[in-house]
Parts: sequence; C-alpha cells; structure tokens
Amino acid sequence: MTFLKFKRTIDILLSLSSMIILSIVILILVLVIKVDSKGPILFRQKRVGLNKNYYYILKFRTMKIDTPSEMPTHLLTDPDQYITRVGKFLRKTSLDELPQLWNIFVGQMSFVGPRPALWNQYDLIFERDKYGANDIKPGLTGWAQINGRDELPIEIKAKLDGEYVENMGAKMDIKCFLLTFKTVLKSEGVVEGRVQSKGNARKNTSL
Repeated sequence: MTFLKFKRTIDILLSLSSMIILSIVILILVLVIKVDSKGPILFRQKRVGLNKNYYYILKFRTMKIDTPSEMPTHLLTDPDQYITRVGKFLRKTSLDELPQLWNIFVGQMSFVGPRPALWNQYDLIFERDKYGANDIKPGLTGWAQINGRDELPIEIKAKLDGEYVENMGAKMDIKCFLLTFKTVLKSEGVVEGRVQSKGNARKNTSL
C-alpha cells in the first residue's frame, strides 16, 4: 500500500471515529451557537483543494451574518466587531474547525496538509505552485500551522508547505498532528486583524 492510500485509510477511520466520539460535544456547540447569535450553524466557504479544484470548507460559524465572506478574518480592519461571543472561544480553541471532519471523511481534505487557501488568494496559490503544494489535499493542520500560523508572510508559509510536500510521510504527519495540540493549547501564531510587518500591512493568508 502506498503512503497516499494508507493516509486516506487513516483519514477515513480517524474522521469517522472522531465524529462519533465527539458527537455530544458537537451537539452542544450547535445549540450554543444557535442561542448565541442569529444565522446558520455552519459556515461554508469556497476553498482551493487538490490540484486547485474548488470545494466548500465547513466550519462552525464564529462571525455575525453581515461579515464580509471572501476575506480572511485577520485582514479585516476591526474583526472584533464581527466575531460573536461564542465565536471568540471557538476560534481560540480551534473548535470551529470540527465540521471539517466531514470534509476529511468525504475525501476533500486530509488531517495533515497545507491549509486550504481561499479561491481568491491568488498570491498564496501562486507561491504554492512553486513547491507543488497545490498538488496534494489540503489539511486540517499542517507544517506551516505549527510554525507560525497567522504570523507568517505568504512566501514563508508557501515554503513551509513545500517542505511538507518534500518530506511527506507517516513520520511527518504524526509530528504535525502531535505538535498541533501544543500550538492550539498555547494559541501560538493566532492574529485577529491586519498583520503589521516592517511598518507595512502584510497580506498574510493563513486561516
């Protein structure tokens, strides 16, 4: 069995078991989101998948319904005005990403891989082309996510995604998966609002 087939098998088994085990948590979050603010439970957004084919990523809604939908949150001038009360907690703990277990189960994503770019993040897509990072499935977490997340400029993020492609294997996936917990628990690299670097606003595209 090739690594990609093995990886897909693990994705199916792990996503299915996770959805079953976390079903009570997911149900509670659904109820809390519904009570907290008006709008749908889930947020769907057009993203770039395997071989630059589009798909719709799923997240628990953390923003108010009047939020611009085609812009990364950290590029909003004042994101706090759009984030709901429950949304702040969900984003800090990354619990808003749980619905992506379904994206993984149906084969649109993997647990580990480059985080999917928005369809209109042309600069990030272009940079990833240099490293073959658009030729694999996007991930729930990845090498760039545990090495900076929102703090990374596009060029560095794409290069890190390329490092993952070059070293992709069971050892790399396990390392990314385990280190993700450390990153999430410490909220490392999370930036809400425009990122400033060397006096200029950077068009950072990590989501």
